[in-house]
Amino acid sequence: MSPGDEHDGYGGSGQTRTRLPEGNTGDVHGGTRRPARGSRSLLMGVGVVVLLVAAIALANRGGDPSDASPSTTSPGKAAATAPTGTRPVTGTNGTVPTGYAHDEQGAQSAAANYAVALGSTDMYQRGPREALVRAVYAPEVVDDLLKRLDTLYSPAFMANTGLEPNGTAPTDLTFVARTVPIGTEVTDYSEDGATVEVWYVNLTGLAGKGSTKPVTSAWFTSTQKLGWTAEGWRLTSNDEREGPTPVNGDSRASVAEEIAAAVEQYGGFTYAR
Repeated sequence: MSPGDEHDGYGGSGQTRTRLPEGNTGDVHGGTRRPARGSRSLLMGVGVVVLLVAAIALANRGGDPSDASPSTTSPGKAAATAPTGTRPVTGTNGTVPTGYAHDEQGAQSAAANYAVALGSTDMYQRGPREALVRAVYAPEVVDDLLKRLDTLYSPAFMANTGLEPNGTAPTDLTFVARTVPIGTEVTDYSEDGATVEVWYVNLTGLAGKGSTKPVTSAWFTSTQKLGWTAEGWRLTSNDEREGPTPVNGDSRASVAEEIAAAVEQYGGFTYAR
C-alpha cells in the first residue's frame, strides 16, 4: 500500500487513520463517505449561485416604468459606461445620422457618430467627402475646410495609402477605413455649444491577396467642438491625439481574405450616449 492510499485501517507506514462519524452518529465507521468540501469552496459556490440568481432576476425584469427605481441621474449625465436611454437620432443626412437631442447626451451622440463618419472610406473620395463634410460641420467652416481637405487628400497621399488617385482601391483589393468609438466625455457644455472628447479605435488598410498595406488598428482621442445650429449639433473644429492605446492581446491576426469578408459582412452602428 502506498503512502497516499486513503483506505482506513493500517497502512504500510504502521499509522492508524480514524474517520469521524458522518450522518449516523451511532455508526463509528461513519457510514457512506462523502467528498470533502472546504469552507472556501462552499462560500465560492454560494457566491456564484447568488450572482446567477441576481443576473437572472435583472434580465427578467419587466419593462413597466413603475417597477424601476427613480433615476438619480439627470438627462445627458449618465455614468461613464451607462447609456441614457434617450433616442439618439431622428433621421439621416445622406449616410450620417442626424436629429440629436439639444442636451449633453445629444452632443455626445453626435460626436461619436461624427467620428465614425470622418473615419470612413467616404473621406477618401472627393464627391462623398464634400457631402459628408457638409452634413457634419457648421456651414460657416465648410468651404474653407473642403479646400484644405482637397489639398490633404492629394494623389501622393492616395499612393502612400495604396489607393488609386481617385481614392478607390486597386482591383481585387478592399479598402478598409472604419472607426469604432469606445466612449465619450463632455468637457464643456452650454446651450449654444459643447466640447466632447471621443476615444476610438480606427481600422485602416487594404485587405485582399497581395496587399502591401495590411489593415492595422490605431487608437485616438478626438476633441470635437460643436455648435447648436438650425440643423442641430454641427462641428466647428476637430482635433485628435494618439491613445490611450491598450496592450495588444494574444489573438491571432486574420489573413487578408478574412478581413475583407468581415468588412463586407458586418455593418456599422448608429452610436448613442
